[in-house]
Amino acid sequence: MALLAARPAQRTPTEVTPQALATIWDAEHVSPPLPPLLDYSEVQRRLQAISRKNPDLFHVESVGRSVEGRDIELVTIGQGSRRILLWSQMHGDEPTATAALFDIFEYLDRHHTDENVRRLLSELTLYVIPMLNPDGAERFQRRNAQGIDINRDALRLQTPEGRALKAVRDRFNPSVGFNLHNENWRTSVGDPPKPASISLLSVAFNKDKDENAGRRLTRKICAVIRDALEPFASGQIGRYDDDFEVRAFGDNLTLWGTPVVLIETGPYPSADPDPPLVRMNFIGILSALDALATGRVDKADASRYESLPVNQSRMLTALVRNATVVNGAGVPPFTADIGINVNRRVRLVDGKRTLVPIATIDDLGDLRTSGALRTIDATGLIVAPLYDAALREGQEITLPDWASAMRPAGPVVAPGQPGALLLLRQIDGGRYRVQMVLTFEER
Repeated sequence: MALLAARPAQRTPTEVTPQALATIWDAEHVSPPLPPLLDYSEVQRRLQAISRKNPDLFHVESVGRSVEGRDIELVTIGQGSRRILLWSQMHGDEPTATAALFDIFEYLDRHHTDENVRRLLSELTLYVIPMLNPDGAERFQRRNAQGIDINRDALRLQTPEGRALKAVRDRFNPSVGFNLHNENWRTSVGDPPKPASISLLSVAFNKDKDENAGRRLTRKICAVIRDALEPFASGQIGRYDDDFEVRAFGDNLTLWGTPVVLIETGPYPSADPDPPLVRMNFIGILSALDALATGRVDKADASRYESLPVNQSRMLTALVRNATVVNGAGVPPFTADIGINVNRRVRLVDGKRTLVPIATIDDLGDLRTSGALRTIDATGLIVAPLYDAALREGQEITLPDWASAMRPAGPVVAPGQPGALLLLRQIDGGRYRVQMVLTFEER
């Protein structure tokens, strides 16, 4: 009897691992170290460069103009039947994913002959809008030049930027959308609170939060992203609130037939937070695209998304605990925790975009339920306002006589006041040694 020919072993498609993507990003990323400084002209220059370098891979076209006449560019990559839409910087001051998209472009260009990238480009067609709101990006503000939040304009379509996004969706009818944002750096996850470095959302399409095939898919995509990112930010992945927002683009695109995954980039506990956040966007997005290209997403466990803790707003930039506060307004000293938040703003300095931190005291009192990117134990120390910017650590000083003043002559330690503090140790009657000058500006 003739022997039956042996069947070849069934091959499992190779996948690129999150750890391999991290190594590639470390060696090859082209994103700027400070994404907020990535302006419209730089985005245009980069898009023109990739189009010239590899026109067979990257097709760049204008799909609209902003209120002030800036082009809204669409990058098309791949030839697959499964169409994927990604858009970033719908809010002009939310640039982290925009930087990561240029790292993704670089990766696809350098590795387009690798098996996993060839598969991705043959299975998927990517439609990418790196900067939907260029006018807002120039001002580093959330809204467009009309003062409208584009993400609340899906129904009226009064913004040219919103109309451009809707037109792209209607033209290509993508099967999945990725809505890429930054969230407030107060966003936390878990208890005790940790920074919510990435928050994920399978976007709802109605108030009842019903499930259909599209939402089942986006939950699985979120699960893939969570599993990809947890080795790099354990306990720092959250789930965004899934209440239906009738005016929002993500909710309406999901309703119109393009189910949307929301990726919100939040705080990261580092003195230089931007690179690791860009890196996580790079890893998370490419892991999701690879899972879609291989079909691996179908085997993902959606409960990994559903078990994520919902994010909250319990994170501070800095938390000074157990301080004896001399607040600069003449009231008797008291014990309190001091919570400081820092917002970053882009300013023109000598004609160049510069990132300026603005620190403000956010809260004062018993803040034991809050978390912070930086915690300072001030037990046994006096905390006073930084009343003289020339003061330095190690100096011996006498505090002003705030008690006899008719009203505060300078900053005080109170919510809404500047987040610049002196941490002092009493050395003898009325004299103090400066232990720390806590400020978030360059000195």
